Amino acid sequence: MRLEQITIVVEEYDPAITFFTGVLGFELVEDSPSLTNDGRSKRWVVVRPPGAETGILLARADGERQRAAVGDQTAGRVGFFLRVDDFDATYRRLVDAGVRFVTEPHDQPYGRVVVFLDIAGNRWDLLGPA
Repeated sequence: MRLEQITIVVEEYDPAITFFTGVLGFELVEDSPSLTNDGRSKRWVVVRPPGAETGILLARADGERQRAAVGDQTAGRVGFFLRVDDFDATYRRLVDAGVRFVTEPHDQPYGRVVVFLDIAGNRWDLLGPA
């Protein structure tokens, strides 16, 4: 058994692709035309960190309920965790790219950590070695 994908609801596909691939350094695994359950056009967009098996489906918000969830998919909690080998280099690269951080880097028993926001406003932990 394995977790294949999770979904992040975003406002628009292209800025989200740019953030995840250009800023975070993820790979664009798929960007294909698709249809909603009621036959309207959409895209099937999947990104993932290099070497990872689990992908993130970037789903454009469809309707008011989904638009309201953009940036608050985990009710203000950190809901996504990105582990890196070189915390300091990754942190500096993200700062230089204009990523918004909501905490300062600090040490925890499980590693070095800082909280940042993705393009939609969701909270992520950037995690490095202890």
